[in-house]
Amino acid sequence: MLTTIREKSQGAFAWGILLLIGVPFALWGINNYMDGGKEPPVASVGDKDFYQRDVNKAYEQYSQSLRGLGIDEQTLKTQALQKLIKDEVLLQYVQARGLTAPDDSVREYVKSLEYFQTDGHFDEGKYKSLLATQRMSSNEFVSRVKNAMIMEQFQRSIVDSSFASQYDVESFFKIQNQQRDVDYLTIPLQAVAEQPKDEEIASYYQQHQNAYQTPEQLSIDYIELSLADMAKKVLVTDEKLKAFYDEQKEQYTTPERRKISHILFAIDDKVSEKAAFEKAQKAKKELANKEFPVLAAELSDDKATAKQGGDLGLFSAGVMEKNFEDAATALTLGEVSEPVKSAFGYHLIKVTELIPSQIKPYDSVKNEVVKAYQKAQAENGFYEAGEKLTETSYQNPDSLQAAADALGLTIKKSSLFTKDHGDGIAADDKIRSAAFTEEVLQGNNSTPIELGTEVLVVLRMQEHKPAATKDLDAVKKDIIAILSNEKSRQLAVEKAKQIKARLQTGAAIQVVAVENKLELKNIKGLTRRKADLPEPLSQAIFKAAKPIGSKPSVFVTALPSGEQIVAILGKVTEGSMSDGDKRQLELAKKNIGNAFGQTEFNAVLNSLEADADISVQAKPPQLTE
Repeated sequence: MLTTIREKSQGAFAWGILLLIGVPFALWGINNYMDGGKEPPVASVGDKDFYQRDVNKAYEQYSQSLRGLGIDEQTLKTQALQKLIKDEVLLQYVQARGLTAPDDSVREYVKSLEYFQTDGHFDEGKYKSLLATQRMSSNEFVSRVKNAMIMEQFQRSIVDSSFASQYDVESFFKIQNQQRDVDYLTIPLQAVAEQPKDEEIASYYQQHQNAYQTPEQLSIDYIELSLADMAKKVLVTDEKLKAFYDEQKEQYTTPERRKISHILFAIDDKVSEKAAFEKAQKAKKELANKEFPVLAAELSDDKATAKQGGDLGLFSAGVMEKNFEDAATALTLGEVSEPVKSAFGYHLIKVTELIPSQIKPYDSVKNEVVKAYQKAQAENGFYEAGEKLTETSYQNPDSLQAAADALGLTIKKSSLFTKDHGDGIAADDKIRSAAFTEEVLQGNNSTPIELGTEVLVVLRMQEHKPAATKDLDAVKKDIIAILSNEKSRQLAVEKAKQIKARLQTGAAIQVVAVENKLELKNIKGLTRRKADLPEPLSQAIFKAAKPIGSKPSVFVTALPSGEQIVAILGKVTEGSMSDGDKRQLELAKKNIGNAFGQTEFNAVLNSLEADADISVQAKPPQLTE
């Protein structure tokens, strides 16, 4: 539970800034900052107008992140508009109060984004290329980052200033560790004697035709710019390869490996630094007559390694303190160091195994060198080609041919696919999401789609098959099954109501179970942490009203299967903080305080929205076809 609170309170910061600046650049397009012409705005916040295309851009990102959750498109479209409005309200508020983010902080944040890195380092070529694919200038992108950072700054000023008192924490654990005793019966789906009538089947079909549609389908033409394909065309010579090999020798070098052991003489309240040093010096002399592992077992204060003769395993730079690492690195095989000081005390260090570094011969890695050289040589050209692909496909939105000719690419074709499934290139979610955007459905080229970091794809619609309703005969069996199941569920609900009524009049649940041939289950001391039950039942148990006096609390809840649970809550024992909870007291205060702060921030944002000058068109935003 504490982990959940922490994740929820911190997740808003981690994701919020990326959503605000539009990474991967799908939330707001550059057109949002251009004249809207005669197109009426969908919504306005003060002087800021949002047009249908802005909502469409936001919807594209929402649909990618929430695909498969069963949320309909129109709901997502509405949520996207609400998000745009809330963010603009907050942005205008913080700007009006003069909040700002230092340029150095903005630059460092941009450089830290993985989207712009190669091998863990900022890659300016990739940065410019990715911005170019979105038709966005560096100044515009940096401005968005700065806006996002000052919005986060304001959010943190509220969340980080919130706190939880000792009473809040105790109240939390009082509820969290509460125990409940429950008896319950499971009522299965009831058998249905009669089949649905033809009129019922026809009526259900008419009311639910949307559920019986063949899905919308598309096939696409596309061109694919691949770094791997470009690399294959780079000409190589032995001279160039050997020069590249010499430059990149570290990549073909096996680093030195050394295994070390140590004897630790700890410095603590009972042993001074001087005493520990003298003990180490004395032990060094004793090594003339004793083996290192024997002496380590006798003297080392590192009890965990003493049993293994002081063995620390393979030495890795960056793990130990500098003094320790310098000494371990300087030793030859079998040599024992002089006493070496660390934060723990003094050490005697011995190298027990040493494998020198080795450079793989050129001939043994030539194939690797060829691939690495070709890729390195092709990278700059790949980014330049990406810019050209973006520019040409944008300037010729009604055809891929111009871009294909400019880059020497072949136009490829896919088979038909749906929003949820495809083969070949359409097996990729990004391709399917892009194919079903308004831009492509209207007959335009898509914006370049990144598949990993080394492939760019531009696509356009080849064939479009709208969703179509299936004939009644084709779905009749399915409808009969649904209607029969609904009837079974309704009978189970009615049975549960009857049993609940009997229990509320004082009938013993044991007697009711026998009368109805149902299995009675008992749970004692159930807690929220150990609720090994179906989620709906667990939630219902802890939402149920406490029993009053000797009168138990009776309630009914449904399982996803349609089965009904009739339960009696007989006893509630208030919880208290366990020893484990007390050890996490500070963490609990912090996380509960963050949760309070996030709630407070949401309230502030709602208040700002209520006071802002916002206008929204009467009709909800539509999914333009």
